Parts: sequence; structure tokens; C-alpha cells
Amino acid sequence: MSFHDFKLSAIDGTTIDFDKYKGKKVLLVNTASECGYTPQYEDLQMLSNQFGDKVVVLGFPANNFGSQEPGTNTEIQQFCKANYGVTFQMFEKISVAGKDQHPLYKWLEAQSGKSPNWNFCKYLINEKGELIGFFPSAVNPLEEAITGKL
Repeated sequence: MSFHDFKLSAIDGTTIDFDKYKGKKVLLVNTASECGYTPQYEDLQMLSNQFGDKVVVLGFPANNFGSQEPGTNTEIQQFCKANYGVTFQMFEKISVAGKDQHPLYKWLEAQSGKSPNWNFCKYLINEKGELIGFFPSAVNPLEEAITGKL
């Protein structure tokens, strides 16, 4: 299975076929609304605005760490738009770690040897669907460690 074989439900319930991301770099981020890193939503939106021709940002709300994403998909979507003006693609809430880890995050872990250990961990995928970087929560989306690979 490759990155481009996945299909997931967007936060609004529509199905997104990852085949549409062929030929594009993609930054995947597990997000949470009540985390100290939550302000990274603003930086993720800035990354999407400034580098949208080079990378697609995908957000995956998860309640795995500190129960910091307790909301429903509708509540999460409203929170992101109202507080951070999020327009990048958000997905339905999934589990990104543990025994109920979503298959996408199992794939990311298999490729990188790393699973998220907190909210706002980032995985960078290249145009061919290959993992080219993992960035822990503390790495801001606008840092050179990420933008330098775009």
C-alpha cells in the first residue's frame, strides 16, 4: 500500500482520495484544539497560504494525547475556522497512536519508525508519495527544517 492508495473522510464527511495528491508534497499533522501547540494552526494556515504551490497541508484531529481534542468533527471545524481561519484540508477525528491507530498512521509509522508522541507531529511526503521527513511537535511549520524541504 502506498500513500496515494488511502481514502479518508474529510471533516465534512466527504471522501478524499489521496490519489489527488500525486505530484504534490504533503504535510500531515495530527491536531488538537486544547493543546499548548494549538496556535500552530495559525502557522499551518500561513504555510498553506505562502507555500500552497509547493505543499498541501492536511490536518488530522486526534484525541490521543491528554484528551486535548474532545470535540465533535463539527465543533472542531467551527473552532479551526473561527479561531485560526483554517482553510487547509481537515479530516474527521481519528486515532493516531495506540491499539486503535488509524491505518494511515500505521503506514506513516512503518515508513518513519516514529509514531506521534504528542499533538502537532508532522510528516512530510514527497511528490511520489514517499515519506521524506518527520518533525516533532516543537518544530514550527514555518521553520527552515520544513520549508527548506519544499
